[in-house]
Amino acid sequence: MAEKNLIEVETRLGKQKVALDRIIRFPKGLIGYENMRDFALLQIRDGVPFLVLQSLDDPTFGLMVADPYSFIEDFSVRLNDAEQNMLHVERPDQVSVLVTVSIPAGQPEDTCLNLTGPIIINHEVRLGLQVAQSDPQQPGKVFLHKGGVAEEKPKVQ
Repeated sequence: MAEKNLIEVETRLGKQKVALDRIIRFPKGLIGYENMRDFALLQIRDGVPFLVLQSLDDPTFGLMVADPYSFIEDFSVRLNDAEQNMLHVERPDQVSVLVTVSIPAGQPEDTCLNLTGPIIINHEVRLGLQVAQSDPQQPGKVFLHKGGVAEEKPKVQ
């Protein structure tokens, strides 16, 4: 790949080179960060199931994300017609689903996947959208324990 097709960005992981054709545009930004639109997925290191969704607008902002299906099998995401149109989704195999990961400082045993705001990426057109989910039958988060996965049960009101 020619150097002219790369940009160098400062991140919390240090300087990273990002291919221009790997930049993901979020037309609406992310929930709570609507002013940030351009991101790149950065691998933390080989063999780690987590990535960083790094803002190219603000080098200090990056979210740890993961493929939820690497940890749980029965997670479903609903997209309405407007969301599918915004992402230019024509086929299910065009999209990837990511969820944010929380690791409390000093408490890696409390690492959890946040399932209420999955990030949907159409990798063919490099568009992303964070889509709030509100299915009371699905847990809001799933804790990753050394021995496996433990769901937080949905609260019944």
